[in-house]
Amino acid sequence: MSADHDATARGAALAREKLAQAKADAAKRGQLPRSEPRRRAAGPRRDAGDPLLFGRAIADLLAARGWEQSAAVGGVFGRWADIVGPDLAAHTKPESFEDGEVLVAADSTAWATQVRLLARTLVRRLNEELGDNTVTKVKVRGPMNAPRPTGGLRVTGSRGPGDTYG
Repeated sequence: MSADHDATARGAALAREKLAQAKADAAKRGQLPRSEPRRRAAGPRRDAGDPLLFGRAIADLLAARGWEQSAAVGGVFGRWADIVGPDLAAHTKPESFEDGEVLVAADSTAWATQVRLLARTLVRRLNEELGDNTVTKVKVRGPMNAPRPTGGLRVTGSRGPGDTYG
C-alpha cells in the first residue's frame, strides 16, 4: 500500500508542477487566467420563429396575461390533500381566493372550528406553496344546510296586526 501512496503523491506533485508551468507560460504570453469563473449563457440563443418547449410557452403565456398567481392558486387547490393532509382534506375544500383571502368550506361545524384553530398554520403552509404574503387570511364557511336550532327561546309565528307588544 505504501507503493500506491508514493505513486499517488508523485502524480499529484507532477500535476502541480505542470499546472505551475502552464500558468508561467500563460503569464509570459500575457494571458493570465481569469480571477472569476466564466459565466455561461442561459442557454442557446433562439430565433423568434423557433419553437418553445411546452412548459416554457405556458409560463410565458401566464406571465404575459398576468395569470401566474391564479394558476398557482389553482394548483394549490388541486393539491389540497397533499398540502393540508388527507384527514383535513376529507372534510374541507377550498372554494375561492380573492384579495389574499382563502375561503374554505367545511362539511360540519366541528371541522369548521378545527380549520379556524389551524388558520395560522394553514396561512403559513399556503404561503410556502404560493410565495410570501400571498395568503393573508383563511375564512371558514360551515355547512350551509344545517338544521335550524329549536328550543324554548325561539319565537315562532310572524309579526302582524295581532301583535300587541310592539
